[in-house]
Amino acid sequence: MSPTTGSENRSLNVLTPSSDERLTTEWAGGKGKNLHTLTVSGFQVPRWSILGLDVFAEFCRGSGLDEHLARLLDDGWESRARQIATEIAHLIEAAPLDDRLTDAIGLAYGLAGGGAVAVRSSGSQEDGARHSFAGQFDSFLNVRGLGEVIDHVRRCWASAFSERSLRYRAQHALPPDAGGVAVIVQHMVAAERSGVLFTADPTTGRTDRHVVSAVHGLGEGLVSGAVDADTVVLDAATGEPLTTVIGDKQERHDAGSGPGCRVSPVADEDRATLSLTAVDLARLHEAGVRVTAHYGAPQDIEWAIAEDTLWILQSRPVTTLAPAAGPAPKPGGDLRIWDNSNIIESFSGVVSPLTYSFAADTYAKVYDSYARALGVRGEQLREVREWTPHLLGYVHGRVYYNLFHWYRMVRLAPLYPLNRRVLEKSLGVAESISDEVADTLHPFTPRSGLRGRLSRLARTVIFVGRFLTIRKSVEMFRRDFYRAYAVFNNVDYDALPGDETYRRFRRLQRELIEKWGPLQTLDATILLSVGLLALLTRRWLPAAPEWFTWAAAAPGGAVESAEPVWALRELAALAHADTQILHLLEHVPDSEVHRALRDAGHTRFLAAVDRYIADYGYRSPDELKLEVPDLRENPAGLFTLLRDALPDTVDGRAPDRGGEADAYLDQHLRGPRRLVYERVRGKARAALADRERLRFCRTRAFGAAKRMLRALGRDLARAGAIDAWNDVFLLRLEEIRGAYEGMIAHTELRDLVVLRRRQLAADTALHAPSRFTTRGAPYWSGNLERAGWTSGPAARTGARELRGVPCCPGLVEGAAVVTDTPRDIGGGILVAYRTDPGWVTALPSASALVIERGSPLTHVAVVARELGIPTAVQVKGATTEIRTGARLRVDGAAGTVTVLADPPGDSTTVAPDSPRTETLP
Repeated sequence: MSPTTGSENRSLNVLTPSSDERLTTEWAGGKGKNLHTLTVSGFQVPRWSILGLDVFAEFCRGSGLDEHLARLLDDGWESRARQIATEIAHLIEAAPLDDRLTDAIGLAYGLAGGGAVAVRSSGSQEDGARHSFAGQFDSFLNVRGLGEVIDHVRRCWASAFSERSLRYRAQHALPPDAGGVAVIVQHMVAAERSGVLFTADPTTGRTDRHVVSAVHGLGEGLVSGAVDADTVVLDAATGEPLTTVIGDKQERHDAGSGPGCRVSPVADEDRATLSLTAVDLARLHEAGVRVTAHYGAPQDIEWAIAEDTLWILQSRPVTTLAPAAGPAPKPGGDLRIWDNSNIIESFSGVVSPLTYSFAADTYAKVYDSYARALGVRGEQLREVREWTPHLLGYVHGRVYYNLFHWYRMVRLAPLYPLNRRVLEKSLGVAESISDEVADTLHPFTPRSGLRGRLSRLARTVIFVGRFLTIRKSVEMFRRDFYRAYAVFNNVDYDALPGDETYRRFRRLQRELIEKWGPLQTLDATILLSVGLLALLTRRWLPAAPEWFTWAAAAPGGAVESAEPVWALRELAALAHADTQILHLLEHVPDSEVHRALRDAGHTRFLAAVDRYIADYGYRSPDELKLEVPDLRENPAGLFTLLRDALPDTVDGRAPDRGGEADAYLDQHLRGPRRLVYERVRGKARAALADRERLRFCRTRAFGAAKRMLRALGRDLARAGAIDAWNDVFLLRLEEIRGAYEGMIAHTELRDLVVLRRRQLAADTALHAPSRFTTRGAPYWSGNLERAGWTSGPAARTGARELRGVPCCPGLVEGAAVVTDTPRDIGGGILVAYRTDPGWVTALPSASALVIERGSPLTHVAVVARELGIPTAVQVKGATTEIRTGARLRVDGAAGTVTVLADPPGDSTTVAPDSPRTETLP
């Protein structure tokens, strides 16, 4: 939020978790930037707001203090630190505070929740990788009331020029900084236990150790050295306690009735025992692993526990790390970032080797074709072909984006700086790479001089041409696609000889898949148009809610990918009109419903069911996983979805989100700017609609390939190459190709199947991180161990409020249904780690969606907006912290999920009650 500063038309930055990352980086100071990063990454952080560095700058300008600072901090300031500090403190205390500044401080106080708050300094260089400035600036606890908050904000500003902070700068050869500090206003946590967690031993430098210090009450006693704390050293890999030292803990610090802390004695029995339980230590270890993995370096973490919730108060790099004795050599080789982002929408959990190898081969062919469509030739094309086969990685059975290669792919098109930012949004990447790293990523070695400029110009001209004619290209592609698809679709592949099925599979790859490449210009069009739309929204509609851009860009009219939803509702309407059919759906097992309907003579309804399967039978949960049967092979799943379709919404249509965006624009944007905005918006909406249509084509192509490869599995089983037809999923595509092309002996396949089955069983037991980095060969040199691959599920932290990215507005209260399949939602709030396009038929049975991974541009998110279902995506920890039956409040406009009540008793499956829904403006 940015309150306007009156006649000068200047804004003061009062930053919150929803603030733009660029503004936070520029104005929040080091500590504030880390708070923002922790919060948006899903860590449980007490409510906060930040008065940006520009607020202090405005204070200096308005009071004339900036001239005094320039004079006092001139040459020779090092020898006058005490005098300078005293004089600046007096000037800051006496300088007038105008209404704009008072309003900004009041706003910050309100955004932090009012009541008791901590007022904390955040220097621009604080908590950096080289200099921590630990203890150099002031922070104040338990500050209450706006008057006290204003006084303590002044004191924080003065601490930027305190004697100790000036001497710290002199000691580290740092120049004085007249920019002062940002000020954090943060809700006070009534801590029962507090402390510090180092994710490396700061005294020995060992990174295989975590060191926890803990006291009762607030951490002020520990930080000030007044309390002798407990200390526990943990094994960094397992979390097992290695050594424990019980501190004296003679007193505790708690919030009193005024600023500061109330000190009271600790009972003898509490002094003699460890202040942390085994559960506390496990949660701290898990949090330390996550925070360290997120930042990629050992961290000094301040934490507090209150009402069974572990709060992260701040995190900074350990800048005083001593060199470890006999350090293990760091892995060498290329740096890679692995991120499952929205690829998990298509390939969730452990994926078969056949599914991965088919997907990787498809991506390689498509993006090779895309590069050629943009005019890449010769040596440059050979360089592109070095990385296109590796766009996807396969780690312990999971599919990941090999992220650097995707930046290289985006750079094939013009406007790379804008497109890479939108790429990160569209993929759902939680953490951007630095500009310095991004600038080093090229699809091929860039040419210099005139030849290089001509090459880039030629590629840009080709791209612009394809950009301007993309709608026509999509229509031509769809026409050709469906003409070819009809040939591949109406074939009984089990009746064909195996080599003929293999020949047709290779033809499908050439005629349906490889021709997809030029259509990737559509993805570039989406990145460019949505990026421009977001840019215009930030500049011309700075007060627009966070969900607005996605609503404005939402495709108008009926989205083709939502057709299965409407068809399912029409099918439900037929069932709802006949009590006998309803009775069968409710009381007969799904696997027997089709036979029961036939026996009861419901031929008209069965004909409608058969039409649905004929039209949409290739759709199913995990539909892109070759090992998962679709509705044609297993129609029982359709009856589960049909039973859960809400009867009272069968004839309903979604609220018009585009209409909401239009109303907002009518109120806030007119004239030439509106015309420009609508032109860009129209391009974005059309491109997103076309993408949904092409996704239908993609699913149909994968469906045809799935039937062919299953037929090949049965052929290999008949030939004795594998024991069972479904063993084919444990082979890689190149091994199947080798069997039919004479490059591999049939006798080799059985041993491969045995090996892969054993490996996948072990992989299934591992907890997979969503993002990690490796150097060199990923499986070697301890790369995966450091990345957090562990056995068993992640530990719950007890968080009661989770934050994600707003996707579709609306406010819902109801019971959570945590699931990895789109079944049995029954009107509750669907909570899932990921979704895939096959989930769209289950959406009408959900009152709200909470998705841990994904992005606002993923398939299910687009359809949810069309259906008007309140949705939040990228909600970190959702499936760990929320249990089925917990009562939730989901605010789709803010992207927040609040746990109102835990599930009754110990039940893990509780029938959801009827939610209350309110559509937000």
